[in-house]
Amino acid sequence: MSNNTVTLNFSDGREPIELPVLDSSMGNPVIDIRMLAAHGIYTLDAGFTSTASCESGITFIDGDEGLLSHRGYDIEDLAYKSDFIEVCYLLLYGELPTAAQKHAFESSIRHHSMVHDQVVNVFRGFRRDAHPMALMIGVTGAMSAFYPDAHDVFDPAVRDLAAHRLLAKVPTVAAWAHKYNLGEPFMYPQHRLGYAANFLYMMQATPCENYEVNPVLARALERIFILHADHEQNASTSTVRLAGSTGATPFACIAAGMASLWGPLHGGANEAVLKMLEEIGDVSKIPEIIERAKDKTNPFRLMGFGHRIYKNFDPRAKVIRETAHEVLNELDMNDDPLFKVALELERIALEDEYFIEKKLYPNVDFYSGIVFRALGIPSSMFTPLFALARTAGWVAQWSEMLSSPGHKIGRPRQRYIGEKMREYVPLEKRTG
Repeated sequence: MSNNTVTLNFSDGREPIELPVLDSSMGNPVIDIRMLAAHGIYTLDAGFTSTASCESGITFIDGDEGLLSHRGYDIEDLAYKSDFIEVCYLLLYGELPTAAQKHAFESSIRHHSMVHDQVVNVFRGFRRDAHPMALMIGVTGAMSAFYPDAHDVFDPAVRDLAAHRLLAKVPTVAAWAHKYNLGEPFMYPQHRLGYAANFLYMMQATPCENYEVNPVLARALERIFILHADHEQNASTSTVRLAGSTGATPFACIAAGMASLWGPLHGGANEAVLKMLEEIGDVSKIPEIIERAKDKTNPFRLMGFGHRIYKNFDPRAKVIRETAHEVLNELDMNDDPLFKVALELERIALEDEYFIEKKLYPNVDFYSGIVFRALGIPSSMFTPLFALARTAGWVAQWSEMLSSPGHKIGRPRQRYIGEKMREYVPLEKRTG
């Protein structure tokens, strides 16, 4: 902790307030404003863009430097050297597992990958054409009724079991949401398969024939899961924390996070990228598209370029770019018209002075949509896959919050700008 302070002075003659400045282990210091409430003063920060809502030791982002790390490990190291199960363990417990710890953790996740048999009836309550995210939100929340032993969330053992169950069951729910849309039989998880391979099996296999998961494609999906596992205090993670602060069941909290992620400004970016590529349709149209993107008077915007947080480059983009090319080569899809459009847009963004000057580099959403399409995953499933991966970060953040000393229920303040107190007027006397 720093000895620095800042003083809040008032022009109306009130006594100044001295506020401590707290150092962070990485990143910017923060002004501790918690004592302001005792003075009857609150701060206004729409969107919480300048407010730290919590203290966390899980994920750190430096947008200016293009840095993303989990528990002090660079995202690129984790993507290339680790696997998703190991990253889940790291997020949840703070350290990379030993071989024995990883084996036990992986065994537990596999053991819990089945869902209660009556969950099938929950799916059947939805229309067949319901969006997969609607299915995931509904079914995940409904699992609270099937696992009532998860309600005492202030018990560390209960939280641990709930985290394992969610990490294990959300892929099953996501895959079944897709199967339900198609009207195909649900495929049950296979304990012989790894995390990503098992998801691909449940999503794409049928009882009619043998299905072998391509290891190159499974590894590509594993990397995407790692890259999306956590991203600090974004809208959906903040939603999980706020819901969890009340002591709500973990299944309800994760369902709340899914609902927040479903918004097009948050989890729908990669789906928007694919829609844009489909609308462009052919490489010959790209020059016109680039001119429209450079025209400040034109409302058109290229999707999948630049990032709100990363002012230099998205550190996940390099990894997923290589992964995208590995998948396209493996499936011999480099001549696909849509992928040709994507590759040409990528080339221009990396070479054109306008894009370089504006730092409009292709981001993780640009490439993930390309990979998902190559894997045969429909665009309606892009956000569910995002939710599947982000469940790792959500349960870690939820568990960290509930185990923190001095835990409090979330209660943001407001600046009221409505009517002042006024007299009630009986109905018969109202005019105008």
